[in-house]
Amino acid sequence: MAARLVRGGWQRAALLGGRCCSAGGRRQRYRCSSSSAALGKTVASSEAAQEEIVLPRKKTWDKLAVLQTLASTVRRDPTAAHYMFQDDPFLMPRNAANSRLFALSKESGRNAARYIIKHFPQYFDKTFAEPDVPCLMPETLTPQTEGVSEEALKERICLRRVKESVDLFDQLVQAGTPVSLETTNSLLDLLCFCGDKESILEKEEEGKESMEEAEENTSEQKAPKRQLPRGSPSPGAGWREDNNAERIFKIMPERNAHSYCTMIRGMVKHGAPAKAYDMYVDLLNERHKADVHTFNALIAAVPQLKDRFLERWELAKVFLNHMAQQGVQPNLLTFNALLKTLRKCGGVGRSMSLLVIKEMEALDIDPSLATYDHLLAVFYRGAHLHSSGIISEVLDDVEKRSFTAQDPDDANFFTTAMQVCCELKDIRLAYQLNRAMEMGDNWRFMDMERLNAYWSKFFSLLCMMEQIDVVLKWYKEMSPSLFYPSARNILDLLQALDAANHLDMLPSVWEDMKQLGFSRRPELLDELLALMSRDQHPQEVQLAFATCAEDIRAVHEQAGRDQAPVQWTGSTLGQVALLFTRAGRIQDAWHMMEHFQHINRIPSEQVMEEFLTCAKQASAPEEAIKLVKLAASLGLPSSQRLKSRTKEEFELSEEQKKALESITDGNSSDSDQE
Repeated sequence: MAARLVRGGWQRAALLGGRCCSAGGRRQRYRCSSSSAALGKTVASSEAAQEEIVLPRKKTWDKLAVLQTLASTVRRDPTAAHYMFQDDPFLMPRNAANSRLFALSKESGRNAARYIIKHFPQYFDKTFAEPDVPCLMPETLTPQTEGVSEEALKERICLRRVKESVDLFDQLVQAGTPVSLETTNSLLDLLCFCGDKESILEKEEEGKESMEEAEENTSEQKAPKRQLPRGSPSPGAGWREDNNAERIFKIMPERNAHSYCTMIRGMVKHGAPAKAYDMYVDLLNERHKADVHTFNALIAAVPQLKDRFLERWELAKVFLNHMAQQGVQPNLLTFNALLKTLRKCGGVGRSMSLLVIKEMEALDIDPSLATYDHLLAVFYRGAHLHSSGIISEVLDDVEKRSFTAQDPDDANFFTTAMQVCCELKDIRLAYQLNRAMEMGDNWRFMDMERLNAYWSKFFSLLCMMEQIDVVLKWYKEMSPSLFYPSARNILDLLQALDAANHLDMLPSVWEDMKQLGFSRRPELLDELLALMSRDQHPQEVQLAFATCAEDIRAVHEQAGRDQAPVQWTGSTLGQVALLFTRAGRIQDAWHMMEHFQHINRIPSEQVMEEFLTCAKQASAPEEAIKLVKLAASLGLPSSQRLKSRTKEEFELSEEQKKALESITDGNSSDSDQE
C-alpha cells in the first residue's frame, strides 16, 4: 500500500512538473516571439516545434441536466394527490378503490387507442405535424411487403403478427421455398414469447373459440379432476400440446443451439417445465451449448420439477455445474433465479443462500433489489422472525445505492421489506427502509398498488410503536399524497389515539372516514362510538361528538340505490343515545331510545340513568315519564327506581303525577298507546 502511494505521488509530481514546464515553455515562447518582433530576431523552427499547447477537455453536459437540476428543487406537496391523478381534478379519487379504478381506466383507454390504431390505420395516414419529427410519429403497423416471400415473413414477424406469420411460413414450406435458419428461429422466438397465441390487439377473431373453450372447461370442472404429475402443463397453461412452435421445430431441416434455447425458454415461461427439461436433454445429446438465459429459465423451473427440498438444490447444482463445463458465465439473473428457487427449499435455502451471495461478490456482480427480496423471503418466513441481522445488513447496502431496474422482481423489495419490519415490530428498520426508498430513483419501483401496500404497513407500524404526535405528523403528510388509508389503518389510528388519550381528534378522523368511504364499515363505527361514549369530556368536545353521532344516525337510517341501510345494534344505539344526552340534545336522545323497542333490544342502565339526568338538567319531566314507560314496557327491574327518581327530582304537575302512578308492568302496553 505504501509503495503504491509513493509511486502514485511520484507520478503526480512528474505530471505537475510537466504541466509547469509546459506552462513555462508557453511563457518563454511568448517572450521570444514578442522580443523578436521588437528586435527583429528570429527563433529557430525546431524550438517552436517542441512547444505544444494542450487544450483542456470540453465538458459534455447531459441533455436532461437542466431539467434534472430543476426537478431536484421541487418537493412533494403533502396536500395534493398522486401525480398520476392530476390530469382530471374532477375525477380525482378519494379512496384506494377509486384510485385503482382510475388507474385501470387510464390503462384501458391506452389499450383502446392501440386497438383503434391497429385495426383502422387508414384514418391515421396523414401527418400534420410541423416540423415533422420522425421519432415522434406513430409506428407503421401494417405490412408493406405483399406476396409469399421470406421478406414478407420477416416483416410480419417484426410486427408480431403471430397468425399471419405462421400461415405465411406454412405457405412457403408447401411451395417448397426454403426458409433460412435465422428467419425460422425468429419465428420460434415470436411463438415462444407469445405462447402460440395472438397478441392482445389480434385476439378479436378468437373470441368465439375462447367462449367454446370456456364452456368446455366448465364441463370439465363438473367431472372429477385427474391428478397431474409434477412438471406437466396444466389444462389452462399457455403451452398447448403439439402447438405451432413444436410443429415448426419438428419440421426444421436444421436446428442450432438458438432453436433449442428458444423452445426451452418458451416452455418454461408458459407452464411446461417437464418438456423444457426434456428439450434440454435433447440439446445436450446434439452437443449444443445453452446460453445463460436458458440456464436461468431452467433454474427458475426447478421447484416445478422436484418435490423434495434437497432434490431441488441438487438439480440446481447440476445446472450450475453444466454452466461451468460449457463455459457459460452467470449473470445477475442467474443468481436471482437461484435465490428464487431457494425460497422454496426450506432449511436448505437458508443454509445455501448466503453462499450464493458470497459467490456473487467473488464474481463482482452487484445485487439488485430482487436479490435482496429473495434473501429476505428465505430468512423471514414462519418462525424465523426473531433475528433482524440479515435485514439490517441488507438495508445498510440498499441505503447507499440508487438502483435501476434489472429484474422483474425488483419492484417487490420495498413492500416485502416493510412487511418484515412490521412483523419484527422494528420502527428503526422501517425508518431506514424509508430512507432507502427515497434514495435517488428507488421510489420509481413502486406502482400505485405497491405504494399503497408499503405506506399502509408503515403507518400501521407507526401507530403501534411511535408517539401520537409523530403518528399524526406522518398521517397528515402521507394522506392522500402518498396513499389512501385502509380500514385497518383507520382502526390502528383510533387505537393509537385511545392509547395516547387524544380522543379530541376523533371528529376529524370521522371526516376522513366519510371521505374514504368507510362510513358504513361496522367494525370502524363500533370502535369510534365506543371511544367517544366511554368517558365524559368537556362540553365543546361533547358537542363535536354529538355532531358525529348525528352523521352516524343518518348513515344507519338512509338507504341508497345499491346499498341497504346499516342495521342498528343495541350497543350502537346506546352509544349514540349517550352522546346526544351528554350534549344536551334530549329530543335526539329520545329518538334513539325509541329504537330499542323496534329492534327488540334492552338499553343499558348507564344509558337510562344518564338520559334521566339530561332530562332533569333540561327540565323536561315529560321525557322522564316517557323513559319510565319505556322501561316498564320492556319489563326492566330498574323501572321502579327510575320512577322513584322521577318523583323525587322533578317538579310534576297533577296530570304528570297521575300518569306516572299509572305506569306499571301490567298496563305498559296501554300507556304506550297513550
